[in-house]
Amino acid sequence: MLRHLLRTVNLFDTAKSVLFLCLLAGCNPSGERGQVRGPVYYERDDPRSLDPALSTDVTTGEMIALLFDGLTQFDGDGRLLPALSDRWTADRTGRRYVFHLRAGVSFHDGRSVAAADVKRSFLRVLNPQTHGGRVWPLLPIAGAGDFADGHATDVRGIEVLGDTAVAFTLTEPLAVFPKFLAMPVASVVPSSPPSDFGQRPVGTGPWRFVAWQHDDYLRFARNPNYWGGAPLSESLTVRIIPEALTRAAEFLSGRISVVEVPFGETKKWEQEHPDWLKRRPALRPVYVPLNNRRGPLRDARVRQAINHAVNVPEILRTVWNGRGALAAGSIPPTLGGSDPSRRPYSYDTSEARRLLRAAGYPDGFAVQLWRSGSNVELGQVAQAIQAQLAAVGIRVEIVSRDASSMREAVRKGDTDMAILDWWADYPDADNFLYPLFHSASFGPGGNYSFYSDRITDSLIMVARRTVDQAARETLYRRIETRVFDAAPWIYLWFPVDLWAEHPSIEGWDVPVIFNGQHWTKVRVAARR
Repeated sequence: MLRHLLRTVNLFDTAKSVLFLCLLAGCNPSGERGQVRGPVYYERDDPRSLDPALSTDVTTGEMIALLFDGLTQFDGDGRLLPALSDRWTADRTGRRYVFHLRAGVSFHDGRSVAAADVKRSFLRVLNPQTHGGRVWPLLPIAGAGDFADGHATDVRGIEVLGDTAVAFTLTEPLAVFPKFLAMPVASVVPSSPPSDFGQRPVGTGPWRFVAWQHDDYLRFARNPNYWGGAPLSESLTVRIIPEALTRAAEFLSGRISVVEVPFGETKKWEQEHPDWLKRRPALRPVYVPLNNRRGPLRDARVRQAINHAVNVPEILRTVWNGRGALAAGSIPPTLGGSDPSRRPYSYDTSEARRLLRAAGYPDGFAVQLWRSGSNVELGQVAQAIQAQLAAVGIRVEIVSRDASSMREAVRKGDTDMAILDWWADYPDADNFLYPLFHSASFGPGGNYSFYSDRITDSLIMVARRTVDQAARETLYRRIETRVFDAAPWIYLWFPVDLWAEHPSIEGWDVPVIFNGQHWTKVRVAARR
């Protein structure tokens, strides 16, 4: 999915005189009565819903993570931790997991959590009457697919073991299954939730729902009985601020606690207040899928030539302000399974021309490159790629569309090339191999290059079944090398997220995974 970064201007000169005064004084979003006594975060868009069964995007997933718990969870560093389940076991086949529930956990309305709630929550997600939900994390469970398709009345692979444990039998071994259960859609909800549950949610999470003013703000209060310890702050406010300019101005005026630094202001913020800044390599490649089923792009030599013809280091430096690490594959370098010894494709126009001649295209050819019209920086990347490919005879027409139209065209395979990024659903190399390169994931599944290779498919499935972490990471590196050599993408970079933190905020850090920041250790300190 794409997050849009908009045009920026110099905000320092207009905001220094009021810098940070408002938050320290307890100002409110949108003039709401009463004081804000906790940190203030923001989202670019209104959440789709606050119902985990309808969690399909980053914004909704971040909010779900505040209100609900799954059986497992990710921390800010992407580590898998216990949550509603305090321990779990897997049998030798890797197909049967038993999750034991933590004792004494209650929903926000006081009801105790029992194993039956876990099964009912999962059936609710899989129910064919549920519209628009994201069911794939639960489909590895035996019988889940039949239930979701309306061909069964129960899911045979979910077994409630009294009040305190749930067993899952999978259709095949899946080493990363516990990570699937940390995703927002696998959150546990009370039995028989009301019809307006998505607007008035009740969970077990560290924060209780208070109010939602659509397209303006959400307000949460701490859960004093949270099993993991009550949050340090009384409240958490999340404002809806679509425009990057407005977000930065609100931060400089002290009305939000943290902000992603605007790209056009990178150097200015680094020079003016380096002590505000926090960096973190993102689990997110920026890339251009080359449709392996269309025209000249069917030939691996053509795809390799395109990679050699694009000066990625220059584009990263000039357009992306150096906020990234060059990509030599799809697996982020901070994850196990990446290969730090692999080098990116070199910028070499002579080699690009040689490969084009060998493939039968000495005079080049014409292609289209699709981009989202609202993303200024990626539009500039598209223009740079267009100019550089022209130098080797490849004529690129840039097609600008709104994000949803572009996504739909990419998923259908109607594009030659498109500029995209891929946000990790779970921090494991599997999330950058199975959806992006397995042939079962064509189109909507994430394989937007329509790359297909039987050996790659087989190796990916072997890796998914391999419980031993070291052995699985060895397989990941082997798979990545094979795919990289086939060049199904233009490999660009992995962004390094750059955020500014208000000096009064303590305990916050940039999460490596979108649902890893729960704000429980964050508080607004006294004036420094």
